[in-house]
Amino acid sequence: MRQRYTARAVVVGDRAGTVLPDAVLDVADGEIAWVGAAADAPPAADAEVTALPGLLMPGLVNTHAHGPMVLFRGQAEGLPLERWLREVIWPREGRLTADDVEAAMTAASAEMLCGGMTTSVEMYFAPERVAAAVGRTGARAVIATPLIPLPGTPPLAEQLRDAVALATRAPADGTVEYGIGPHAAYTLPLPLLRDAAAAAREHGLLLHLHVAETRAEDADLLATHGLSVPALLASHDVLGGRVLAAHCVHLDDADLELWQEYEVAVAHCPASNAKLASGIAPVRAMLDRGLRVGLGTDGAASNDGLDLLGDVRLAAQLARLREGRATALTAAEAFWLATGGAADAIGRPDLGQLAVGRRADLVHVDMADLLFEPVLSPPDVLTHLVWSGTSRLVRDTWVGGRPVVRDGVCTTVDVEALRADVASRAARLATG
Repeated sequence: MRQRYTARAVVVGDRAGTVLPDAVLDVADGEIAWVGAAADAPPAADAEVTALPGLLMPGLVNTHAHGPMVLFRGQAEGLPLERWLREVIWPREGRLTADDVEAAMTAASAEMLCGGMTTSVEMYFAPERVAAAVGRTGARAVIATPLIPLPGTPPLAEQLRDAVALATRAPADGTVEYGIGPHAAYTLPLPLLRDAAAAAREHGLLLHLHVAETRAEDADLLATHGLSVPALLASHDVLGGRVLAAHCVHLDDADLELWQEYEVAVAHCPASNAKLASGIAPVRAMLDRGLRVGLGTDGAASNDGLDLLGDVRLAAQLARLREGRATALTAAEAFWLATGGAADAIGRPDLGQLAVGRRADLVHVDMADLLFEPVLSPPDVLTHLVWSGTSRLVRDTWVGGRPVVRDGVCTTVDVEALRADVASRAARLATG
């Protein structure tokens, strides 16, 4: 049956920051069939009408996450990235089971849905169990099978073969897509990175890796090879195709020119980079060069909240602080980095905007709150959403037209049981 939603406002999720007051949105077969002003809406005789008192926005797209790391939330506090990984995170991840991954990803997915995130790009172990978790919650995921040489993991060539084989078995309904996730140039041999990139290009897969996250990482590779991380990747034929580079904090103009030449997309993680003191990425320079940029939370152990709406605000604040200009990143652009811009960055034109033909991934935000007063003109709705909004105001979420959050509660899984399960598993992993 055709579904019709009426809302006080629709925030489209485009770069211009379009807001439609007193709007109607129709859903049919899991896609948006019509959106616009209520006065212009087609007849609704065959539609089931739901009147929403707040605003409708697109499901947020998280371009870089390690969802199962909710098991390590708040741990390794105060350590820089290299010590954070080697002293705390990697040893505990070495004790993970596939059951741990699925339970933790289920909890993370439920948390993200309640915060308005309907799609996340995941890079984590046991990718099929990550897929099973989002299958339970009803979310979407692009899962980049990780390649990393940790103790107890298979040889890297075998990891790559398995990643490619898994990608060919992805469902065709847009719920799960697999890619390849070589961790980084500082953890992997360059020939393996080259082979992973070639495989991704051959099969049209997303290649997702960490790039220039810390100053020390860039300096070490520069000292060893005489090239920056982007130049090193280009020299080994890693770039080209669907490349999504996470962080990209320490890039100079020459690096950005390479990103522009190879059409590399960026997953910008402002909260994680700030917490680990990694730096502030040059987002304004990226956008001015036409790079595709989307926001990411990173893992729940380095953010620590999976709250992309909070990251929207932080991204705008940090960009303005870095550039010393209050116009360095507008509210409309910041929101677009979590919606339409993020969908562009991961190569998913079916997501990220409330537009006809896109997937009906919808989020209803409560406007009956002082945070949304006053609204004197339509743009105020978006401005308040960015500067004052919070994920606690998310009331309902739909993925492909299917309700997965109602009145702030994830309806597809038992969140209380998950909370207890995650606490128990985290305690075991912390003690060995």
